[in-house]
Amino acid sequence: MSLPILAVGSVAFDSIKTPFGEASQVIGGAATYFSVAASFFSTVRVVAVVGEDFGEEQMRVFGGRPIDLAGLERVPGSTFRWKGEYGFDLNSRETIYTHLNVFDRFEPKIPEEYRTSPFVFLGNIQPGLQRDVLDQVKTPRLVAADTMNFWIERALDDLKQVLRRVDILIINDSEARELADHPNLVKAAQRIRAMGPRILVIKRGEHGVLMTRPSGDGFFAAPAMPLETVFDPTGAGDTFAGGFIGYLASCGELTDAALCRATIYGSTLASFSVEDFSLGRLLTLTRPEIDRRVEEFKKLTHFDVV
Repeated sequence: MSLPILAVGSVAFDSIKTPFGEASQVIGGAATYFSVAASFFSTVRVVAVVGEDFGEEQMRVFGGRPIDLAGLERVPGSTFRWKGEYGFDLNSRETIYTHLNVFDRFEPKIPEEYRTSPFVFLGNIQPGLQRDVLDQVKTPRLVAADTMNFWIERALDDLKQVLRRVDILIINDSEARELADHPNLVKAAQRIRAMGPRILVIKRGEHGVLMTRPSGDGFFAAPAMPLETVFDPTGAGDTFAGGFIGYLASCGELTDAALCRATIYGSTLASFSVEDFSLGRLLTLTRPEIDRRVEEFKKLTHFDVV
């Protein structure tokens, strides 16, 4: 039986340019990508804020899915907007502008019926707000969090307080090195686990994912799926997190084996996300397609020891 997930983060309008095309004012945000990806596996309870410009047409991206929007506030003002540009190295991007708008005044208010959610995902928001969310929920079974270089550099003390209360931290390789203050990812992972999280999931873009095993017995590594079509990597990390946490919520296990499978499901969802701008590919995706690509991942990594 799938367990519900509380997801707190941003809902935004993105403008994106890559060498393969561009899209203007399309729907994005960490909570958006996470919730759509996780909804293939479980019910998601979203806590976020949008402005008056986020209307019924935009709300349709959540429609027909087990996504509960009772915690999505609509307030006077404009929705968070971001614009970025990628070169041929899709692992890096230039931010053209960030307009927080109503997100600048975001104070997560967790509805009473959400507070007993067994799974909690803290999207990339100010660590003080992540801590406020944890103060409002009641004995979650698992807490996962994301963060970024901006908070590591400007709110490290608050972030460390959050990490002491987190089971899983999902960040990219540059963030892991900066947070641990060490260039070697293996040693960086050891240092970050000492800060609190039992499990560290390091996203490495086209080089795949590296996860520390909860048993403490080394790492699990997953490759990235080789793809012929890549249009837009925006949101791939949040899509990965949605697939990862969504799968764990669907199977109800937190064993080494379940976490390894969750890594593959997260990687699978992320591989679909990059095939179109915004949520385009995720919104047409089916569960059979997901399962077929998981089988491709198995073939990609399988070998016999003679």
